[in-house]
Amino acid sequence: MSGISIEATLELWASSLRDIKGRMRPLFTQERVAASAGLYLDGLLGDERRKTGWMRAEAAGDPGPWRQQAILGRGRWDADALRDVVRDYVVEHLAADDAVLVIDETGFLKQGRASCGVGRQYTGSAGKITNCQIGVFATLVSRHGHAFIDRALYLPKAWTDDTARLAAAHVPQATGFATKPGLAVGMIKRAVAANVPFAWVAADGVYGVGDVEMALRRAGKGYVLGVNSNHQFRSWLGKPPVAGTAQQIAGTIDPLRWQRLSAGDGTKGAREHDWVYCELADLDADEYDVAEAGLWTRGLLIRRNIADQELAFFSTWCPAGTGIETLVKVEGCRWAIEESFEAAKNELGLDHNETRSWHGWHRHVSLVMLAFAMMAAIRHRANAATPQKTPGRMRTLSRLR
Repeated sequence: MSGISIEATLELWASSLRDIKGRMRPLFTQERVAASAGLYLDGLLGDERRKTGWMRAEAAGDPGPWRQQAILGRGRWDADALRDVVRDYVVEHLAADDAVLVIDETGFLKQGRASCGVGRQYTGSAGKITNCQIGVFATLVSRHGHAFIDRALYLPKAWTDDTARLAAAHVPQATGFATKPGLAVGMIKRAVAANVPFAWVAADGVYGVGDVEMALRRAGKGYVLGVNSNHQFRSWLGKPPVAGTAQQIAGTIDPLRWQRLSAGDGTKGAREHDWVYCELADLDADEYDVAEAGLWTRGLLIRRNIADQELAFFSTWCPAGTGIETLVKVEGCRWAIEESFEAAKNELGLDHNETRSWHGWHRHVSLVMLAFAMMAAIRHRANAATPQKTPGRMRTLSRLR
């Protein structure tokens, strides 16, 4: 990160915080509720490691957590409207025409069975099946930075089949069961409808399914989506003959075709793997969207770990002529959402929500998203400055990382 003066850093923080509070002010009909929401944001951005209601209240100077809790529960305001505020803010500060929309999920570990959507289900956050909520998120990743723009709480069928349980958690009546890919399709459609500039979508194997692929083809977006090793592929229309599961196809690849490429820089330097790309077919884009023109290529991208030779497989869709380097770069953008989850949980209390309701989850998460977006925008603006770094200045800037 490039350094800027302490004075400039503090003013950037203050002006940015005033800006985001001003943007969310129209969501509240009463000034005192808007003020409490602003104090909630202050608590999320504070130094307290646990962002509980009592700790946020203490930071706000309140005698107890009731005002903080009211923001998430009793207050009347639209969390989806705040989500849209966050999305527009991220687009304003971080957008680029070649941006990548990354979709992934994260777990919120819970005790008991009252929290909306909770159940025994697998989460990568714990690396096992455990009692948790699952949230599906979309992050916009560009050369300017990355930040969340959408979120949805996954409700297992054990919840959507139990009307009494839904009512107790204040789940909107029209809410039915949706798979995680179904939630992802909704996010993609909202982003397209809002004219969010992005050229690609990247996601892991949970989302490499037909509904997501078709939604992206109709929207004229490229993709690199993880698939299982038993996913079937077949080439046609003049491409080299390929047929079988992804695993079987990998076994037939000429060893000379593998290329060692970096998917981007990580904490330990370039994240290098061996890669191979198989073009499967060139198709007219107007078959899916009359607004598009030209040929797009359906393909299979394979990644091989250098150390243990473990393979990963990706279904791809891109303008004809797109090189493997571009596809690898798009796939490498997935690390950004993992970094976002880690930072949002460790620094902003993403998983510190104590409410049990549908509204409580979406409100808390949306407020965290707004705080995270502000941090990402500040970091981008600070990176544009070039003065020499100093140890003292870096301590001040460490909050931007």
